[in-house]
Order: sequence, then structure tokens, then C-alpha cells
Amino acid sequence: MAKESKKMKAEGVPLYTVPGLTPEQAAEIAAVLQDRLNALTDLHLTLKHVHWNVVGPHFVAVHEMLDPQVDAVREMADTTAERIATLGLSPYGTPGALVADRSWDDYSIGRAGAIEHLGALDLVYSGVIQDHRRAVEAVGELDPITEDMLIAQSAQLEQYHWFVRAHLETSGGQLSTAGASSEVQARSQARAGAKRKTA
Repeated sequence: MAKESKKMKAEGVPLYTVPGLTPEQAAEIAAVLQDRLNALTDLHLTLKHVHWNVVGPHFVAVHEMLDPQVDAVREMADTTAERIATLGLSPYGTPGALVADRSWDDYSIGRAGAIEHLGALDLVYSGVIQDHRRAVEAVGELDPITEDMLIAQSAQLEQYHWFVRAHLETSGGQLSTAGASSEVQARSQARAGAKRKTA
């Protein structure tokens, strides 16, 4: 089951929605989309945080790789918010609403090496993409327009995830972050994997 926004579910049904959907269906879709809006807003801020805090020999490559991702993810958030409004409900984009409604912890890495941040971002992207895929399944039968939007976003997020993972992968196809269950653990594994590559 896709995650749904608690705040959006509490809002109820809209007075009107797009042709072909009932107000109840629109409310169900909007609750799923609000969770995706929260995740995308959090992701674009996290990517910018990494952009500001990355250091080390791969600084320029990672610093410059992230800005287009920030811009694209911010655009995804805008598109998602506008879809909620199109469905007849109010998207919530304030920091307080995001923090109150999200089910994940804040990004935990501050100033760190590029490979360490990429290790943590591997887990961040994995979580966002998995939840986006669940959202695609949740809305697919109800609204192919929203489904199509989420599929397109998922494809772009998966490509950005590949960019991140390319820095963490060995020539044999192994990810240094394999099996990590926290950002801190992924950070440590990525750092250790980078040391093994240079040794």
C-alpha cells in the first residue's frame, strides 16, 4: 500500500474534481500525492544540503552533478503540487507540514567526503523510488493521468540514482553500500569501499 498523507486524509473530499473522478477518488489520490510532494520537497532540499557540504577530491564532479538533480526534483514537486490542486484539494508545502507528516528521519550527514555522501544518497534515492513505485500502483486503477506523471518521475529518479550508484560500484558490479540499513552505515561502507579501490 502506498503511503498517504495524514494531513490530506483529514482534509476530506473536495467539492469538485476533474471529470471522470469522484470527489472521494480525488481525495484518495491527493493523499498519496501529498506524501510524494513531501518526499520530493525533502529530496530536493537534501540534494542541495549535500551540494553545500560535499568535500574531497571528487568535490567538483559531485557538486556539479547535483545541481541539475535539485532543479529537476524541485520541478517534480511543483508538478505534483499542481496535480493536487487540479484534483480540487490544497497541496501543503510548508516546512512544518512536511515535518509533521513525513515518516522518515532527517538526512543525517553533514560535512563529508563525496563518496560518503553518495553512499548515504544511495539509501535516500532507494527509499524515494520504492515509495514512488508504490504510489504508481495505488493510483493506477483510479487515475491514469496521475499514474503517468508518477511513472515519468520514477524514471528520472531512477536515472539520478544510477548516477549516484556509478560512483559506488566496482568494475565487477558490486555496490559498496550493499546491505546498508542506515545513512550512517552506507556512508561508512562507501568510505571503506573507496579505500579498497585505492589500495
